[in-house]
Amino acid sequence: MQTTGRFDTTPIAREMADLAKRRTALANAPHPLPTTTRVIAVVNQKGGVGKTTSAVNLAASLVRAGARAMVIDLDPQGNASTALGIPHHADVVSTYDVLVDETPLAEAVQPSQDSEALSGVPSTIHLAGADLELAPLERREFRLRAALEQYLAAQDEPVHYVFIDCPPSLGLLTINAFTAATEVLLPIQCEYYALEGVTQLLDTIQRITQHLNPALSLSTVLLTMYDGRTLLSKQVVDEVRAHFGDVALQTIIPRTVRISEAPGFGQTVLAYDPNSPGALAYREAAAEIAQRGAA
Repeated sequence: MQTTGRFDTTPIAREMADLAKRRTALANAPHPLPTTTRVIAVVNQKGGVGKTTSAVNLAASLVRAGARAMVIDLDPQGNASTALGIPHHADVVSTYDVLVDETPLAEAVQPSQDSEALSGVPSTIHLAGADLELAPLERREFRLRAALEQYLAAQDEPVHYVFIDCPPSLGLLTINAFTAATEVLLPIQCEYYALEGVTQLLDTIQRITQHLNPALSLSTVLLTMYDGRTLLSKQVVDEVRAHFGDVALQTIIPRTVRISEAPGFGQTVLAYDPNSPGALAYREAAAEIAQRGAA
């Protein structure tokens, strides 16, 4: 019995017990569905902060909790399309066609590999030059908004969440996301220079609110790539929470191998390893987002 007690206090045993406790709490947590579609632009002008990973895994988490969700890939790299397991080669109808040629969004929507309730709109390499092609077009800032509104109005079943995965820049693609959305989700990695460039992004959001979309607001800050072994990660958490207050979620996404591996298999981390700490963290973050929307 004494030996068992010693093993029960090992770091691995404590971690397993903590994960089990969190899974139980999550199973009992409410996930209220919004009465109208929540359109959330996921943006950070810095690359490599977990933007795409957060967009697809939050969408998958909300679907697991009973919602219907869609991810619109506005990043020419197409990583969100890869993670959802949807084709995004050059011949596929994509966000480029929707924005530049005004192709109906319904023609670009594809079901994900995860669930019928999770769909995606792929990007292709053509999107890389879309900023230049959009510049001379009429109502260039509102083309995604018009296409999305038309699509949502035609659906027999409600789409509860739309996540727009933005490119790491503040050009016309991101502006289209801002005019189509009502919320902005800002992922911030727990590393050096975490808040670098955030002031410029917040200024852009403020200008969009003043001139193009009064309904837009920064609703959520999500801390990503947290490493509890380092003092730096803990300092970044404190700094971000001091700066953003209640806008920052309580849930923190850890840096894990499983989260990094999943896109290589065309899957979200919830499909790739649903019992991993990373999958659990995204489910907890999604529960917070759902509850905040209801409040």
